[in-house]
Amino acid sequence: MIVVAIIALLATIAVPGFLRARKRSQATRILNDLRLIDAAVDQYAIETNRATGAPVGVTDWTNYLKKGSILYNTGADIFGDIYGPQIVDSLPAVPPSAKQTLSDVVGASFWSPYP
Repeated sequence: MIVVAIIALLATIAVPGFLRARKRSQATRILNDLRLIDAAVDQYAIETNRATGAPVGVTDWTNYLKKGSILYNTGADIFGDIYGPQIVDSLPAVPPSAKQTLSDVVGASFWSPYP
């Protein structure tokens, strides 16, 4: 009985930490996706001679990502929110619903420089 109580106590201590670490890793993945999108848009703009402010469609910037990756296949974040078309020389934005979902584990400064 004591062993079961100790295991239950350890579980109640550990589970919130695991959940927080999971959400933090999801936020890090979205931040990495934004970096990849920014680099892909820049590569697309250089190769196609696009000027600042030119729109770049999802299929255009996804062609500059690793083939077969989830971001390449969907153009969406891990919650299923589409990143959408981008603009040359503009930073991609964090999807608002993802920012809201992860707001309890990361602050606004975490997303810097992405809006």
